[in-house]
Amino acid sequence: MKLVILDRNGSINVHREDFVKSEIEWTPLPSALEAIARLNHAGWHVVIASNQSGLGRGLFDVASLNQMHAKMHKMLAAVGGKVDAVFYCPHSPDENCECRKPKPGLFLQIGERFGVDLSGVPTAGDSLRDVQAGAAAGCEPHLLLTGMGEACRGIMPLPPEYPPGTQVHDNLAAFVDFLLAREEREDKAALAAPQD
Repeated sequence: MKLVILDRNGSINVHREDFVKSEIEWTPLPSALEAIARLNHAGWHVVIASNQSGLGRGLFDVASLNQMHAKMHKMLAAVGGKVDAVFYCPHSPDENCECRKPKPGLFLQIGERFGVDLSGVPTAGDSLRDVQAGAAAGCEPHLLLTGMGEACRGIMPLPPEYPPGTQVHDNLAAFVDFLLAREEREDKAALAAPQD
């Protein structure tokens, strides 16, 4: 199974300092939904791992979150894409749960649900905690320079707190370009390899 794990806020939709609290405030980033559709068309399954501490902070309720995701699914379907599942942490930071990124709990739940070894599974997000959580679960970390990731634009190498080997991309579309190009190279190399 080809699996990609994505962050939501700041990676797929516009990041808001005051939290995305309603479907009206949920706005996709340019080219993000089309990028997910391109992954789907290449045979990849896409799952979201998202901190939603606005729930724990009382800023919105589960019904509002479901409306946001219904809007996302509808807009994705309109461009020929889909997300297989959304895993989210509803806790506020002071609850010290195991599922809030940078802890790997959400990723481990995804691996268990889909029966997938997360070693080398690509994951992309716009914040340090996204890539730290993915790396802690054995995933291949990718930082997007959208949302909170904008702060890292022009900073190379990345600060030392980023997991070793973290790769950097302008946005979700550039990350998908990278994945699909790498897959094409690997397929060509496999075809060119001598057969036993």
